[in-house]
Amino acid sequence: MPLDFTAIDFETANSSPASACSVGLVRVRDGEVVAQTGWLIRPPAGHDEFNEWNTRIHGLYAHDVVDAATWVQQIGRLCAFAGADVLVAHNAGFDMNVLRRACEATGIDAPPYRSLCSLAVARKTYDLDSYRLPKAAAAAGFGDFPHHDALADARACAQIVIDAARLAGAPDVHALGAALSIPLSAPLASAPQRAVA
Repeated sequence: MPLDFTAIDFETANSSPASACSVGLVRVRDGEVVAQTGWLIRPPAGHDEFNEWNTRIHGLYAHDVVDAATWVQQIGRLCAFAGADVLVAHNAGFDMNVLRRACEATGIDAPPYRSLCSLAVARKTYDLDSYRLPKAAAAAGFGDFPHHDALADARACAQIVIDAARLAGAPDVHALGAALSIPLSAPLASAPQRAVA
């Protein structure tokens, strides 16, 4: 199997994991980035207040997303881009929880994605004083990017996994996880996603 996956990164409006306000997606095929996209999201009702702390981190405000697609409107687009790929994220527990909680908040089934954490991969691959995304990405040869821009973060995350697979001699994400003793997460949900408009 080739090194195929989709890197993903969410930014949130506040401390609620359901408050996704932007997403970045990077498709990797045979160890090369072949497509990337990102967009703003209007967070689900009840999870849509922008916290000053979060805004300070990513620079997004409520007025930035007022005309953006809602979670229900954009989840099909996200799934269409990622297909059946394993999702890779830096601190994947956070991003997969955003995916799960935003679906719960809007009454739709979470798509059954498996994931691999590039933070765990970096810890097993590099000897660094910090494994925060900018440091880990720099070790993988991807320096200077606008951290907390969802697309830039997804691209950095993809580079970590590409580099780690090269160093480990792993042909795909499953082999990389096995080589580093990092199991891929279980699917988010066993039920198929409800069709959304």
